[in-house]
Amino acid sequence: VQLQASGGGLVQAGGSLRLSCAASGSIFSINNMGWHRQAPGKERELVALISAAGRTNYADSVKGRFTISRDNANNTVYLQMNSLKPEDTAVYYCNAELRTGWGPLTYDYWGQGTLVTVFQ
Repeated sequence: VQLQASGGGLVQAGGSLRLSCAASGSIFSINNMGWHRQAPGKERELVALISAAGRTNYADSVKGRFTISRDNANNTVYLQMNSLKPEDTAVYYCNAELRTGWGPLTYDYWGQGTLVTVFQ
């Protein structure tokens, strides 16, 4: 199983970016999908989470500015980021909690990270 993230880049404060993350490989089903970020010198933190049914959860710092969505048919999760601030600068990682077979076990997989840099 692989998660391939894309969409990071350099953007001015107030601008927008859209991150994508596609999961591929031997996937039976995907439960939660999410985005985390890690800024220089800081711990990784949860940004947004979306369940298989579409329920979402956001960090307080991004509520009202970021929107997470998913395409279950294509095992893809998106993060639309609007009104970006310099403090949003970080490496963004996608992750997926998934099953690879009929059994109950789930596994966490992570993408490689994509850098978002917001300048003033």
